[in-house]
Amino acid sequence: MALVQDLQDKLRAKLKEAVKMTDLEVEVIPDIKLEEPREEEHGDYATNLAMVLSGQAGMPPRKIAEKIVNNLAELDFLAQMEIAGPGFINFYFNNEWLYDVLLEINKQGSNYGQIDVGANKPVQIEFVSANPTGPLHVGHSRGAAVGDVLANILKLANFDVSKEYYINNAGNQMDLLGKSVAIRYCQLLGEDITLPEDAYHGAYIKEIAQEIVEQEGKAYLPAAQEEEIDYFREYAYEQLIANIEEDLKSFGVEFDNWFSERTLHPDSIEEVTAKLKEKDLIYEEEGALWFKATEFGDDKDRVVIKDDGTPTYLAADIAYHQNKYQRGFKEVINIWGADHHGYVKRMKSVVEALGYGTEALQIILVQMVSLLRDGKQLQMSKRSGNFVTLKDVVEEVGKDAARYFYVMRSTDSHLDFDLDLAKKESTDNPVYYIQYAHARICSILEQIEEEQIARPEFKQIDFSKLDAEAELNLIKKLADYPVEIAKSAKSREPHHIARFAYDLAAEFHKFYNKCRVLVDDQELVAARLSLVLATKQVLVNVLNLLGVSAPESM
Repeated sequence: MALVQDLQDKLRAKLKEAVKMTDLEVEVIPDIKLEEPREEEHGDYATNLAMVLSGQAGMPPRKIAEKIVNNLAELDFLAQMEIAGPGFINFYFNNEWLYDVLLEINKQGSNYGQIDVGANKPVQIEFVSANPTGPLHVGHSRGAAVGDVLANILKLANFDVSKEYYINNAGNQMDLLGKSVAIRYCQLLGEDITLPEDAYHGAYIKEIAQEIVEQEGKAYLPAAQEEEIDYFREYAYEQLIANIEEDLKSFGVEFDNWFSERTLHPDSIEEVTAKLKEKDLIYEEEGALWFKATEFGDDKDRVVIKDDGTPTYLAADIAYHQNKYQRGFKEVINIWGADHHGYVKRMKSVVEALGYGTEALQIILVQMVSLLRDGKQLQMSKRSGNFVTLKDVVEEVGKDAARYFYVMRSTDSHLDFDLDLAKKESTDNPVYYIQYAHARICSILEQIEEEQIARPEFKQIDFSKLDAEAELNLIKKLADYPVEIAKSAKSREPHHIARFAYDLAAEFHKFYNKCRVLVDDQELVAARLSLVLATKQVLVNVLNLLGVSAPESM
């Protein structure tokens, strides 16, 4: 457990005891919330417990607060308590517990930040899952970064995490892919044929067709002319899925499993359809089979098997989600683009109908990304071929900047990705700013080596030397790391960790500018050096979590 969480738990327990010791007539003591005040002068933590109890006790909150404080046992980590405003109780921690944070970081090293929020619960995160009909574009890129960082956070919080890519390799879009390549193939061989408006027009289609021409010549021309597209569809699919996997790998994203939609046809779909029929949740109308989605709050019932006997996308998704739970996952997290918002209620209905409970499925919608260059938005359209790919962005700004920029905002907010800022080597660029903190630390350590100053034994250091505001604020930020992991794991919001990395770098830069490490006082040198080493460790830990490198020089 994180030290700061341990102290919070101890304080909550003592507050509960203090309430019991008062003469207040309270039947139920509510959950005790501790929050960080907005203003530093109001302490480290505050509670509104007295105000919450006021209704039960029939007494003014400030009077209740006085009774609680008077009965609160002395705690060695508290320096001061005060009653403020209408009845808040503010707590000021002393510095001693902060010094224990440095010892804890030194002891745990790369494991610092690990917590047991998940209790080894099996969780699957499915993300990206783009149709293999073209390269990954910037919209997919954001989902890739969010999913990968969230998986890292949940693993650190002791969830048993599996990352999965669902390959939509069945259906009309695959036939359209094959048709598009076949037509380009014919055109390259001199045939006078036009590519339809609804086909895929990207340059990659022509490149795939050119590969076929170079390898097979005119061997498949008769098939293409007869619109026999199986070969073209499968060739293009294999090429595109390999490129997707390669592009994701270069972005630092690797999946534990790639799940093919084709494996669901027809057996799994028939099985789950029969299961829902047995529950009287499927009915037939006009030759089609319908799922009773309205029984679970959806606005209308949904077709699962069309009147010609072919399954809908929903049918495959129902079978796929049943498969997930059958594999033993207790919770499934789907990360989708914002354009899927209308599908959320539908899938929640499906999971409830299957008997797993809506809490077993969490859907995170990732809002759109706008790429900016020279302050102007770049236009993108996949079918027309005028779009910016994941590979384009990584090649232009680098993996580190791309991953950080994609995850630095909440998923429910639109992201303006400024390509010029992402490449800028200045503190205006948040990635540069964070990495520069690590490089500065490496510079300090290099100077320590050059001057042959021995690195201190942590247990022999007089940490009380660290009493400057910049020093204490930096230690407090280091202490917050496991707390931020817990918060991000519970909320499924990885942007908190990106923000923490920036805030930690900011506190270090303040420390660096105000507190020289190499001074005449050797005890102070040892104490500050220990703080520098602890900061380096936590910066490396959080950058690893984000999938961003920690350069030693810049």
